[in-house]
Amino acid sequence: MKLSTILTLIGIFIVLLAAGLWMGQLSYSWFPTQAAAESKLIDDLFSFLVTLGTIIFLGVTGTIVYSILFNRAGKYDFSDGPAIEGNTTLEIVWTAIPILLVIWIAGYSYQVYEQMAVRGPMDIVHMHMPGMESAYAAPANANTTPIEEIQVTAKQWAWIFRYPNKNVITSTELHLPVNQRVRLSMRSEDVIHGFYVPAFRLKQDIVPQRTIDFEFTPIREGRYRLNDSQFSGTYFAIMQADVIVESPEDYDRWLAKAATTKRRPAYNQAFSEYTEASEKGFGGWATIPPASPPMVNQAS
Repeated sequence: MKLSTILTLIGIFIVLLAAGLWMGQLSYSWFPTQAAAESKLIDDLFSFLVTLGTIIFLGVTGTIVYSILFNRAGKYDFSDGPAIEGNTTLEIVWTAIPILLVIWIAGYSYQVYEQMAVRGPMDIVHMHMPGMESAYAAPANANTTPIEEIQVTAKQWAWIFRYPNKNVITSTELHLPVNQRVRLSMRSEDVIHGFYVPAFRLKQDIVPQRTIDFEFTPIREGRYRLNDSQFSGTYFAIMQADVIVESPEDYDRWLAKAATTKRRPAYNQAFSEYTEASEKGFGGWATIPPASPPMVNQAS
């Protein structure tokens, strides 16, 4: 191979690498604010995949475009091309590279999974596999000792959050202390629901007749949105709640104040809309009546 060809290939690789790294950095701006330690791990993994995908995409499409522009047969050339077959070196290269890339991606993804310490379905699997434990490593620089366990109940169509230590129940707001490991004990009363907070980059299906422990570490104070990521029926789109991440001092003050507040029915949009439609005598579709609003300490 000529020196000029080698230098050309090196130059092309440098250009592809630069383009891939640029796109990888740009991908960080495609997501909401990083509000949990796990979000950094997910964004880094996604940036890695974007970088790799950009290099492969530009390399393949560039080769195709170059071939079309500079290696076309003549207008009236209908002859067969050269009989090329059995290039063992080329076959080894285009087989080995994808295998190595897949192993690299799988290894990195599994490492992120372990660092996130996501629990849930794997616990159910491990119940039938003695000797295996679910991943429990915490993200770097995180307090690995969870605060009190917060019980999360999902039902058609409402979230219910219970803080056992103070016996506080809320529905439209989930309060969490910043920079502290949080454990949620989640269960469903009816169908499959999905706990999904985009700013946390975390999603966990909640399966009926199962209690799933879910841990993460909020790192940024603010108000975020919890959605039901699974289609759980007619009003699933409005099964939402605010997630309020605040300082430990504000969290303790809120918890103490809520514990002294008399319980009353929570506001539930699904129940209100269904009741209003029923009283007016129209609806136009068959649906399951929403569960009655829960009695909570904080009804807003």
